[in-house]
Amino acid sequence: MIKPERAKPRIFFGWHLVAAGFFIQILHSSLLFLSQGAYLVELQAAFGWSRSSISAGFSLLRLESGFLGPLQGWMIDRFGPRPVMRLGALLFGLGFIAFGQIQSLWQFYAALAVVAIGSSLGGFLTIHTAIAHWFHRKRARAMSIGSAGFASGAVIAPLVAWSIVEFSWRTTAVISGILILAIGIPGAQFFKRSPEHYGMLPDGDTPPDADTASTSGSAVIHPAVVGSNTDFTVREAMRDRSFWFIAIGHGTALLVTATVPVHLVPFLVDQNGWSLAATSFVFPAIMVMQIAGQMIGGVVGDRYTKRFVAAVAMFGHGGAFIILAFSSTVPAVIAAVALHGLAWGARGPLMMAIRADYFGRRNLGMIAGWSNGITLTGSVIGPLYAGLLFDRQGDYNFAFWTLGVATILCTVFFIAARKPPLPSRTIGQT
Repeated sequence: MIKPERAKPRIFFGWHLVAAGFFIQILHSSLLFLSQGAYLVELQAAFGWSRSSISAGFSLLRLESGFLGPLQGWMIDRFGPRPVMRLGALLFGLGFIAFGQIQSLWQFYAALAVVAIGSSLGGFLTIHTAIAHWFHRKRARAMSIGSAGFASGAVIAPLVAWSIVEFSWRTTAVISGILILAIGIPGAQFFKRSPEHYGMLPDGDTPPDADTASTSGSAVIHPAVVGSNTDFTVREAMRDRSFWFIAIGHGTALLVTATVPVHLVPFLVDQNGWSLAATSFVFPAIMVMQIAGQMIGGVVGDRYTKRFVAAVAMFGHGGAFIILAFSSTVPAVIAAVALHGLAWGARGPLMMAIRADYFGRRNLGMIAGWSNGITLTGSVIGPLYAGLLFDRQGDYNFAFWTLGVATILCTVFFIAARKPPLPSRTIGQT
């Protein structure tokens, strides 16, 4: 039911939603994504499991999300983001607490499966689908600011590594679960449905100041809500080649972004003799560069063609891994960190923004959810591939080199992903 229009607030509510997404993504980044390498080292020492077995467990974090994507997208579109975020925070927190109690490999997999479902429901897809509904002209900037929370998690990640060393990985996992429950469930309150349900328009516009106002004083139609008939259905989106090109390009980028948190710490510790404490400063450096990339990508993405910005970023991802494959000196690691961080920051927030620009908002959750099944293939393959090659060859050099080359070659998919024509059923209606 549409609520009556109220006086325009001083700060558009969409920015409150962005702020909530910012802090929730700090939890995902620091407690889970950036801590996987430290947990891997400790789990191998505690249980003697192979690196590929542990990597397979962390790959569940992406595999579950891929399978869950279509259902999650339907839930977001049907019920709104708030209940999905609440359920996600509950499962995410309980899964971490269970992770702290494991005694066997199957229990490790089971706990991470619950963590995977929770982090997916309360994570990227839900947060960015909600942001896409509340913004149009400033969509890339809003998503970049929200995504900066993920990068800012690097400030907390060294504390997580310190806690693992000082208090044990079990205690750290339980504390992490409690924090997720205490912050994530209340934070879900900010994830309301689209602004039209509350008498507002995207970007905080009102009819008198919308940028498409007629000079004759006629009624304003905001560009984000022009004719819902122009929004693609899931089937219409999947029939267009750009749906597949964006998904494949996004998935290839995740070959690198998913492998870094799992294997960069072991690469530096086992292969290059770094201490675990020293590696705790690598991810903050990546995330500082990521924040810089997000600010650049947010502004550039709203002004220029988003797919070309994403294509350029792919060279940064691939180049970073190629550098690490051939040199592990401090200058080489610094260069790789800078390239990967900038590329990740510039490209990441544009993935959902491109889909919203191309296919509309009405079915965005389901469209992005179906895309997840393709994109997250890269998240599963990358860490598992690197772990298997390490177990076989004793180093990461070949794995990093081939992943880097594959990422650069797949730049072509973003370049080819032109904006699709409107669905044929809209001809004569717009």
